[in-house]
Amino acid sequence: MDSVSVVGSGDGEVIDLGPARIRILESGGTTSHRLAIVEITLSPHSQGPPQHVHAEHDEGFYVVSGTARFTVGSTTHDAPAGALVMVPPGAPHTFANPGTEPLVMINTFTPDLYVQYFRDLRDALTGGQESGEQAIAELMGRYATTPVTDFT
Repeated sequence: MDSVSVVGSGDGEVIDLGPARIRILESGGTTSHRLAIVEITLSPHSQGPPQHVHAEHDEGFYVVSGTARFTVGSTTHDAPAGALVMVPPGAPHTFANPGTEPLVMINTFTPDLYVQYFRDLRDALTGGQESGEQAIAELMGRYATTPVTDFT
């Protein structure tokens, strides 16, 4: 393999999801689908996705700026800039931006399974499709992910 991928600061596919902006830095195409990387920018005082578990991929979050609030089951962790949060398959999690500045994180998926979820969610939201809890749960399910509400 003699080619590399270089994504400049203004490059990459951008997916707008209301208060969240996803910029795909590596879709998995360069890594034979072993790894995907996105940049997440979350507006101040915004919630992330519903708490969920992944069955088939690890997820990592490196906080570039701002402070992320991760909820893992019923426990919360504040992760300031420079923090790394790794989430193995089966761990319930979500994140939010409780601060007054945008939160920027680098998000990894190993393998790249979840990148297409963001595209499908955008298409559902912009296509006027239902976007309630049940619709999001069905969409997540396509990518071996399940929303979680009971932590007992």
